[in-house]
Parts: sequence; structure tokens; C-alpha cells
Amino acid sequence: MSTTSRRHVDPSSRQLSLTDPGAFVVGCNYWASHAGTAMWSDWRPDVVARDLRDLAGAGLQVLRVFPLWPDFQPIHNLGTAWNPSLETRHGENPLPDDAWGRAGLSKEMMDRFSGFLDLADKNGLRCVVGLITGWMSGRLFLPPALAGRNPLTDPLAIQWQLRFVREFVRAFRGRPAVLAWDLGNECNCMGQASREQAFAWTGTITAAIRAEDNTRPVVSGLHGLTPTGSWTMQDQGELTDVLTTHPYPAFTPHGGADPVNTIRGILHSTAESRFYADIGGKPCFCEEIGTLGRYYASEAVAADYMRACLFSLWANDCHGALWWCAFDQDHLDHAPYDWCTVERELGMFGAGRRRKPVLKTFGAFRRFLDGLPFRRLPPRTREAVCVLTRDQDHWGVAYSSFILAKQAGFDLEFRFAEQPLPGAAVFLLPNVKGMQVLFRRRWLELLEKVKAGATLYLSLDDGMPSGFEELTGLRPTTREARGGGGVARLDGIPGEPEIACAGGFKLNLEPVGATVLAREADGNPLLTVHPRGKGRVFFLGVPLEMNLTNAAGAFHGERATSAWRLYAHVAARAMKERAVHKDSPLLAVTEHRVSARDRVVVALNQSPAILATRLELRRGWALASVLHGTAAAAGGDLSLQLPPCDAAVLRLVRA
Repeated sequence: MSTTSRRHVDPSSRQLSLTDPGAFVVGCNYWASHAGTAMWSDWRPDVVARDLRDLAGAGLQVLRVFPLWPDFQPIHNLGTAWNPSLETRHGENPLPDDAWGRAGLSKEMMDRFSGFLDLADKNGLRCVVGLITGWMSGRLFLPPALAGRNPLTDPLAIQWQLRFVREFVRAFRGRPAVLAWDLGNECNCMGQASREQAFAWTGTITAAIRAEDNTRPVVSGLHGLTPTGSWTMQDQGELTDVLTTHPYPAFTPHGGADPVNTIRGILHSTAESRFYADIGGKPCFCEEIGTLGRYYASEAVAADYMRACLFSLWANDCHGALWWCAFDQDHLDHAPYDWCTVERELGMFGAGRRRKPVLKTFGAFRRFLDGLPFRRLPPRTREAVCVLTRDQDHWGVAYSSFILAKQAGFDLEFRFAEQPLPGAAVFLLPNVKGMQVLFRRRWLELLEKVKAGATLYLSLDDGMPSGFEELTGLRPTTREARGGGGVARLDGIPGEPEIACAGGFKLNLEPVGATVLAREADGNPLLTVHPRGKGRVFFLGVPLEMNLTNAAGAFHGERATSAWRLYAHVAARAMKERAVHKDSPLLAVTEHRVSARDRVVVALNQSPAILATRLELRRGWALASVLHGTAAAAGGDLSLQLPPCDAAVLRLVRA
């Protein structure tokens, strides 16, 4: 069967949302084409109007916009040697005796922003408004009265931010063009803060927004979150409504090892967004994404890469993607563009308003969404929970675990060591490291789930889990530093994958009930399985996931490993409930249950080459329609030939 006719949903009926399950928006971050960050001080409404017409005409829905802090709150301190802050003014002019004046806001700038929202509404565009824009593209932008102060911790700076936020939101809360309020652009870059200070700042700004407008979501706007440290996804999830990722290959650890249009590059934005959403407990969308210009990817490659990212984010319950940014800024000579070469050629439009291929990719994806016979994609089926433990590189471990699961053909969600565990058929405990693995109560919770029938996989990175012998059926005899390690074949696994026996330390082990599936060159057990109640425990004696994270080309090309076959073996029982099964590690497949007899399947080619492959249909399932791409019946299975970085979207029914 090839493409078939389908019922269309009126695009006007698709209410834009960043929080509704299955919602997905496409758009970009916006600075005016003529001025970049100087757009408000060099306000040209005719240029802005043309910009917005061009963006809307290309199919974009959402813009993230930035009222630059010192332009909108241009406060100066005037004083004496004895009292340097005797009075706060707009330059030499006293603050007006009205609400905006008392908040230090410029009426001229507020009127300009009002005009901007009118233009956005006229073009059917909705805006995520970054309120505290004090950091942008590598430059700090502070009102003169706050120069030298830490905006995140200084009481005077927070006082003026509260005034700004309260009056700004109050002024524009009735405007239909406002989709959401964003705390600001990467505000965690404005200064140093402890975890408690970061929580207090976020909570203060969020409360001020909600006090004036409780009808729109509050978006975090931050990047670089971790499960520990100052800025955590748990705290942001507690305080805000929507989490955000900015997954650039150069600025995210482990993000730039492989070409962007290969599997690791394609899955970066999805893996990081799920990492944030699952641990933070709130919806997440890719608020900034890009290739950082032609240095990392040609324009054609960037378009292919983005097509794959859009399908992947959409299929994995993320809520949208905004490109950085609308227009090239290589003609600008003010900072940050004068300082930083990477900030100059990042637009969807080049010089002379030339439309780059990536703009066409966004427009095509928007048309695809508008043509679907349903308003929202149901959540993807998930078979596994990946538990990230203390003392490890959380993102590095999460990244490779996510990729391996995709290669193996199942989907996972993340939890952190302290968090309650949901039910699942499979639990992954990768790269266990250090002495603080899990709280005792969480460890016991996990063991009860295994006893009840779940499968547990544990890979070791010199960690010390409780009850090791009882859990694994292995008795440690000695511990020693590893040398080179070499390569071992997992001959007890279908396909007999080879993995590197690298890592900091090695446990020498004696089986006391475990079945040995593979050994190291010296005979030491490497991979084992052991019954635990109704469940099973797989043990791997090397830190597979971080070994792969640290190895360039580990997932594609000539150096690619077949380590994913281990994940496929661990999750084989859980995957039996899937309607389709695949055998190519470059194909990602998500299943979405519309009903007991109706599923949507998204099959994505995560490579820069044409992928000819097959999907095995489980007995009783049949292809009803093709919503994107092509598929052909082949002896009860489905034959796919996917273009580079493209997908097939299929509707299956059960007889």
C-alpha cells in the first residue's frame, strides 16, 4: 500500500498549546531583521511588519520574543558620594507618577511592544514572551542602575525585576498574541546562585507573573539543568509549567561528537527534552535549536537534520521546536554580534531575505501536522524506566541509554535516584557509580518490582549497590584498576555483539547462582542473568553507556557497535506487546495507542542515507492508511524505503 486519502482536520480548530498532551508548535526565536537586539531602540515597524508576514507566510506559528531589559526599564541611579542611590530616574528625567513610571518602565518601549503584538496577531502568530532578557547571545544586558549587581541574588535587582514583571504582564495579559510568559532568556547565565537562591529567584518571578495572569503557562526559559546542582529540572518543574531545552551541539556536553544528521545528533534534542520532562515532571519543548551555522552543517544538511528532529520530538511527546533564529545578523556591528562570530549566520532567512532550506522544512512539517486526521498524537508506548543514580554523569548516561533503547526498538522514561518509580516491565540502572546509588527506600521499591516480575538491567561503573550478591548471584572476590580492557563478545546474546571492556575499575567475580552469558578475556564474568522472585536481573561488569558516550562514531558508520542488541535482549519480553518490530538500529519506531484496536506508528530514519527496511507486523494487525511517506505490504509485513532523515507515519488496525 502507498499513500492513501485521509480526512483532514481544519487547522483553525487546532488550539495552540505548550501544555496539552500531544500538542506541538513550530516557530522560531525572533529579533528584527534590521537590528537584532537593538530592535526596540531602533524601532522600525515597517521592517518588523514585513518580517512577521514572511515568517507567518512560511508556515511558522510561534515566535519567542524578548523585551530587552535595559530598553524597557532604563533606570539610572542618581546620588551623592554619601548616598549614591538618592533617586532612580530615566536618565535625567524623574520617573513618571503612574504605575509604569513607578515600575521604571519606558512608556515608549511599552507602546512599541503593544504595536508588535498587534502585528503578530494580524499575522496569526503567537508569542512566548521572555520577560527578564538580561542575557542574550553571550552579552549581559542590565539597566544602568543595576550595573555590577547579581540579578539573581541582589535584593535591589530583584525588587526592580518584580516591578517590571508585574506591570508588564498586567499591561499585556489581555492580548491574544501572547501564548505564554517565559521567565527570560537563559537567566541562569546572568549570575551565580546556589540551589536555594535559584529556587527563590524562580519562585519570586513565577509568583509575580501568576499574580497578574493565571491563564497562561509560565515557561522556564532556562538551559543547562541537571538533577543536582544549582539549577535543577526538579525545582524548575515544581515552580514553572513548561520546561525548555536549548540543545546546541557545541554547548551541551557530549552533543557534538558526531555529525548532526546522524543518529546521535538527531536524538540529542529528543533525549535531552525527555530527560528534562521526565525528571522535572512537566511538559518540555525545544525552545531553541540550531546547528550554529555552516561550521557544523551545510544549509542542506541543517534542513535534513531539522526534519528528523521535528518528527522525533513530535513522536516522543515533546511539545514543539523553535529555531534560533529568524534572520541572519552578520550585517550588525554592535555587541554581541561584533564579539561572537557564531551569532551572525543562524537565521532561517539569509541576506536579502533569502529563504534557507531549514525554513522550508519547518513549513512542510506544519503542513503535515495540519493535514493529520487527528488533533493530537496520543502518548508513545513506554516499556522501560531508566533510573539515573548519584555520582554519575547523569546526562551522559541518559543520552546513550536513550539511544540504545531506540536502536533496540523500545522506549523509556527517566527517573532520578530520589524519585518514586512508576510501574514498568523493564528497569535500567546504567553506569552505577559511587557510594550513593539510591536511597534505601527507593532501592527496596525497585527490588519489589523485580520480585513481582520486572526485568532489571544493571551496568557497573565502580558503584556499590546494596545486597550485591543476593541481587546478582555473583560474589565479588577482589577489585582492581582496569588496564586497556580489550573487547569482549557477548556470545550469550543473539547477534553476539562486541563491547569494549573499558572503565576505571574491575570487580573480579565468582558466580553463586547467576548464569554467565559472556566472559572477559581472563574468564571473569562480564554479563550474567539471575532470577529474582518472578523477575530477572541482568548484570554487566563495565560502564557500557558512558563508554559509548565518550566514543565518537559509536552509533553510526564503520565504528558503530552492535551493543544495542544487549538492550534488545533485556527488553525482548516487554516488546512482545508492540504491534510492529524492527531490525535496523538506524530506525526509531514509536507506537501511539488511539484505542485497543487502533494505533499510530512513527518510523523515523535516523541517518543521512536512504534506509530500505521492513517492519514485522504482529499477528492480527494490518495497515489501514499512510499519513506520511510510503509503505507497502510485503508478505504480511511492511516494506519501507525512507529518504534521509525522514519518516513514515502509519495507521494500524487490529482485526
